[in-house]
Amino acid sequence: MKHPHPETRARIDLGDYPHQLIERFANPEVGDTVRRLCANASDLIPKFLLPVVREQLALAGRSSGPRPWCLLGALLEGTDESGVPNEMDDALAPQLRAAAQRQADVPGAFLTDNRSVFGELADDPRFTGVPGGLASLRERGVRATLADLDRFA
Repeated sequence: MKHPHPETRARIDLGDYPHQLIERFANPEVGDTVRRLCANASDLIPKFLLPVVREQLALAGRSSGPRPWCLLGALLEGTDESGVPNEMDDALAPQLRAAAQRQADVPGAFLTDNRSVFGELADDPRFTGVPGGLASLRERGVRATLADLDRFA
């Protein structure tokens, strides 16, 4: 994994980092909206997340860690776990939402219908093979699914 500065690696325990993030964002004082976090995702994912995924696949043959595209796909299906409608500030929002809604009947549609975002990775089973990803989000909810992601990191 690339680090912006060599000294970053020495200061961060990468094995514990996902737990630190969950703890930090569980803090009610660190408020942020899902809408803001997902704003311009179709532009940001290819620029910042997918290069890391490609590097992990090239070096280790797999990509580890939480799959934000899985969570984004679930978010775009239309409502959150409580039935509250989700809005998205993204130039590709209509295309992303249509693909996310299609994935209930066509697994993987969110990725394959959005090749302009995910490129060749939409067809790579090492990338698309999120164990229990969307099914778990639908059946068990966000908290239980995120807790399970540790097994795949």
